[in-house]
Amino acid sequence: MILVTGGAGYIGCVAVRQLLDKGEAVRVFDKLYFGDHGLADVADKIDLVQGDIRDFDPAVLDGCNAVIHLAGLSNDPTAEFNPKANQEINATGTEIVAKACKARGISRFVFASTCSIYDLGFYAPDFVRDEESEVQPRAAYAVSNYDAERSLLGMADASFAPVILRQGTVYGWSPRMRYDLVVNTFVRDALTKGVLTVHAGGEMWRPLVDVRDVARVYIACVEAPADKVRGRVFNVVEKNYRVLELAHWVREAMKPLRKVEIDVDYSTYKTRSYRVSGKRIEVELGFRPLVGVKESVEHMVKAIQQDGHDDLFHPRHYNIGWMTLLQEMEETLRRIGSVF
Repeated sequence: MILVTGGAGYIGCVAVRQLLDKGEAVRVFDKLYFGDHGLADVADKIDLVQGDIRDFDPAVLDGCNAVIHLAGLSNDPTAEFNPKANQEINATGTEIVAKACKARGISRFVFASTCSIYDLGFYAPDFVRDEESEVQPRAAYAVSNYDAERSLLGMADASFAPVILRQGTVYGWSPRMRYDLVVNTFVRDALTKGVLTVHAGGEMWRPLVDVRDVARVYIACVEAPADKVRGRVFNVVEKNYRVLELAHWVREAMKPLRKVEIDVDYSTYKTRSYRVSGKRIEVELGFRPLVGVKESVEHMVKAIQQDGHDDLFHPRHYNIGWMTLLQEMEETLRRIGSVF
């Protein structure tokens, strides 16, 4: 059995389905901040455990032989909304789960980190970062993930094989959909407004990877020989794109449906920009992403239409929006008591 922490989240819902398609037994451990609706159609095929990784019960690992660790607060706004919780969940929580795995003799531990660790700002020198590049993470989200990485690498030994995956900006369709990711945001705006607004002239670089390819990487790392992944760091990226290029790809994919305009804004340059190499994982594990932006957008639009998914601005689809709403609800209920 494979444990997927954060398995009810945006990437987790896709990864769980791919694992099931391969015939794996799957247990999901998730706080369920966003509910479990993303797993509704596979609920009878998985073992779902609700909980917080800061208070992780090692019994959750019973019968498991590998862990794909996706649980955590994801993206810069959410991390900055509550830096203390971000550090506790992303860094300390990861260490808690990893130590429980090691104590139970579970060797394979796949950790979903982030390429934002490489970000040094829009005006930083422009070169392609690889896994040996010096990193100086600045934002709370990147810092917490880097702290988790160092903790895991320090635990690696003959009996424990953690593998670090620094993921580029993920995009694409998921049953637990997000529209606060650059390509997904463009798709939302193309469908609802017919206009894509590109900030900073669209000059900033982003390493991109489709969510289905990310899920494939997890499986590859679970299945790889231990000596190929133990204590290794891999970037996960299909290609580096300028944001303006992404807007053009989305417009191209939308042509059969509607006309889409691109509005380029040059007023602000407070943004991230970095390029990342995905060569190591291709050479060492033989893994290559299969999905490009145009194909992903076409698949996303088709899934949105088939799913009847028309409330694209619901706060549940935006991590910081939903977390803010949950906190407001929690504070309100604390004051007024039960609703009924």
